[in-house]
Amino acid sequence: MKKLLFLLIILMLILTACTPKTNSNLPNIIRTQKYTVRQEILLVNRGEGQPEQQNLWVALIRDFAPYQEVHSIKISPNNYTLLTDEYGNEYAEFDFSAHPPNTQIKVEIDYEIAVNELTYDLSDCVGEVIEDYIAPELHIESANPQIIEIAKDLSQNKNPCQQARAFYDYAGNNLTYTYNKNNWGAQATMGFMGSDCTEYASLVLALSRAEEIPARYFEGLLYLDGKTTDRANTQHAWLDFYLPGTGWVAADPTLGRDRNYSDNYFAHYTPDHIIVTEGRTPSTLRGSSYITHLYWPGNSTKIKIETLDWAITPID
Repeated sequence: MKKLLFLLIILMLILTACTPKTNSNLPNIIRTQKYTVRQEILLVNRGEGQPEQQNLWVALIRDFAPYQEVHSIKISPNNYTLLTDEYGNEYAEFDFSAHPPNTQIKVEIDYEIAVNELTYDLSDCVGEVIEDYIAPELHIESANPQIIEIAKDLSQNKNPCQQARAFYDYAGNNLTYTYNKNNWGAQATMGFMGSDCTEYASLVLALSRAEEIPARYFEGLLYLDGKTTDRANTQHAWLDFYLPGTGWVAADPTLGRDRNYSDNYFAHYTPDHIIVTEGRTPSTLRGSSYITHLYWPGNSTKIKIETLDWAITPID
């Protein structure tokens, strides 16, 4: 009996040693910040006719563990259809075909949400990674020769966690922040046009994927305070790396571009970030951010989105 028990213990030790290490080092929740968020969209028909068809798709803030939880949501008007895209993003689709000339339609969405502040322990950068989120795609040109070369140079003698930090620091040290309101992507940062949050995040994503480190893109909202008002805008973008031993790890290279703040936005999710969508080019948004608006015909109807506002208020 003792011999059998001894053999079983030896077998268990062998199986444990041979089992691939998984990412079990979960992020640490430091605190939780609650907000009310209101989105207002105003569509005005300044044409002479009524559209044959008009649709508006609005990306909705949703639960996204471990980052945020939606406690309530109220959507007006209430005649909409809920949709989900390939990333799991959720949308309210409105049919506003009955939109007479010289009239306006207002959409209001109110949320109460809770956002977690997270820190990550990257000291044990060993384990498996997922096979997704490593391919090049539109605006994440990880197959671009320049990006491949930069990623390779930055990766020498580094483990994946150190590589991720090197890519993050490279964006902060080499890009010039310019709020360009364009959607240029990673390759455009090789030129001299300036970069905003979409380019900062896209470049770090591309460098990461060039070295087969999974990385994903987020667009969302940033609650601006005295430390961030001059360094970013409410509509904001950042990313996650998938790192061995830990899993998904947050990074915001735009806010971390200043060396005084760089440590605060790598492997640290500050609770002023609110995720709206995942993915660089979600199909439902058709190349836009947050909303998509389509109508026809255009010769007799002239409908514009004249207001797209967000109001974010902390709850003490």
